[in-house]
Amino acid sequence: ANTERFSEVSDELHGTKEALLASIERDEAEIAPSTLYAVASILEDTPYINGSPQNTFVPGLIDLAVSRSVLVAGDDFKSGQTKMKSVLVDFLVGAGIKPVSIVSYNHLGNNDGKNLSAPQTFRSKEISKSSVVDDMVASNEILYQKGESPDHCIVIKYIPYVGDSKRAMDEYTSEIFMGGTNTIVMHNTCEDSLLASPLILDLVLIAELCTRIQIQEVGKDPCERPLHPVCTLLSYLSKAPLVPRGVPVVNALAKQRAMLENFFRACIGLSPEHNMMLEFK
Repeated sequence: ANTERFSEVSDELHGTKEALLASIERDEAEIAPSTLYAVASILEDTPYINGSPQNTFVPGLIDLAVSRSVLVAGDDFKSGQTKMKSVLVDFLVGAGIKPVSIVSYNHLGNNDGKNLSAPQTFRSKEISKSSVVDDMVASNEILYQKGESPDHCIVIKYIPYVGDSKRAMDEYTSEIFMGGTNTIVMHNTCEDSLLASPLILDLVLIAELCTRIQIQEVGKDPCERPLHPVCTLLSYLSKAPLVPRGVPVVNALAKQRAMLENFFRACIGLSPEHNMMLEFK
């Protein structure tokens, strides 16, 4: 899935499923290629997972997926630098250490890097990589005042020579006890496609399994029903998790994994893993 520029979303073109389908008929320029693929998948009652950061899932597309009860999930595969960030920032904030500056630099030479060298497509990636710390910052109102957040900068450069061997460098500067500062610097070299490819396999397997699960809320649902078409269970593998309207976004990796594990434990009749270990206290 290649990164696209953000579409200029409007109610007229994207607001409802009817508006979206009519816009496709008129071949409107602001209907992204990935949105066309997603609509085609949904009309074939086939799940669609968006592995890139652009705004593929416009309101009309979600409307269409919900009306046909077809699973959709995204956005943007989470394989390396962002996955580390979702672990480290969660740890720092939870430990009372306040990240105030996060600077992330990447260079790579594959087609993804070439595509991201265009300013409009880079902006899509910048948005998805930057939002990963938002819920962790918001979780600690002692460290961060309302509306406060770390300075967060994302840089991606296209260097053809390095090919698929992506370099990622991060600097995390935090405020600590008695006005001190702490800086953590990380360097990661990885084969970008080899990290992403297993995620695609996992996403397909979990998505297919989710299409076969039925649930029933006692006292509310008259009978069993499928899961909501917007599949939040796949957040663990996404940089910018897609959630239904009104549902909080969770980016912290440990919480995402716990959600996934405990859901499947419930599917086979096991209680949630809460790690209290009261039997040993």
